Amino acid sequence: MEESYGAYPMILPDSGHLALVLLLAAAIDIVFGEPPAAVHPVVWIGKLINFLKNAAPRTHRKIYGVAMALCCVFFAALLGYSVLYIAALPGMPGVLGLLLEAYFLKATFAINCLLSPAREIYGHLEANRLEKVREMLPIYVSRNTSKLTRTQMSSAVIESVSENYVDGILSPIFYYALFGGYGLIAAYAFKAISTLDSMVGYKTEPYRELGYFSAKSDDVLNWIPARISVIFILAAALTMALLPKKPGQIFPLNSIKSALEDGMKTPSPNSGYPMAATAGALGIKLEKPDNYILGALYPPTEVKDIKRVSQLIAVASGFSLAAFAAVIQIAGIHLHP
Repeated sequence: MEESYGAYPMILPDSGHLALVLLLAAAIDIVFGEPPAAVHPVVWIGKLINFLKNAAPRTHRKIYGVAMALCCVFFAALLGYSVLYIAALPGMPGVLGLLLEAYFLKATFAINCLLSPAREIYGHLEANRLEKVREMLPIYVSRNTSKLTRTQMSSAVIESVSENYVDGILSPIFYYALFGGYGLIAAYAFKAISTLDSMVGYKTEPYRELGYFSAKSDDVLNWIPARISVIFILAAALTMALLPKKPGQIFPLNSIKSALEDGMKTPSPNSGYPMAATAGALGIKLEKPDNYILGALYPPTEVKDIKRVSQLIAVASGFSLAAFAAVIQIAGIHLHP
């Protein structure tokens, strides 16, 4: 895993180790889900954000917001670096170091946590427990749920799952793979910005100025992964279309068509791409009332489509993990033959 330089260990892992950490992190996520809050690194980042948010002054809030974001990114990056350093210490058993890195990497993405609530809401909608769904939805979507129809509720869930595939799964592993030996540090730096955006990145008061830098940084960091997501959603749709028992009609090529046509119709520069690709792949219309319509020519969303989007994003996530593990390995072979 590391090379010696005098008396100090080099903490940068090789490509085989990095790929193994990624796959082990995915296995931990799928089998165990989210760790308890007390030992969840992203919760620690969230507590720091909350502390700094509450300490924000009434004036110069935009400048304070920049300093707050940089402080949180530094803390998160230091956390990632510390894990790499500890894992590389002399005398640290290799398996224990591997598990330590995998555990901390797993905390930056959440496949299980993304799909489980969708399945729960699906169950409530199937049983026609609409008021229960109205209570749950505000956690996942930023819209007034009091007057949403059953169709609009289904659409909201599908939009949330497809959008959060980028922010909650694809982007962290993208930065992990992109930065090689520094990948864990990069994944944590991204996660700090992502968490900041979810906590303070709003256009309404009191966060309009305080969260401005965080929101714009999140837009920049998700720009490439959002567009790459269309490729993985296409691959997932192609796979599902080849299954002997198809979960309804699948339109793989329409994922690309819809992404190109509707990807920029949302207020966010990024969320429209995975949502539009999903709408095209499943052949459904996604709508946020008074905001946007994606896949306007397709039939309205049905409750059963929540189950289909869960399958689609689960397969897309699998392709993402396999692809980036392969990229890490191939890049390592070419860089260090």
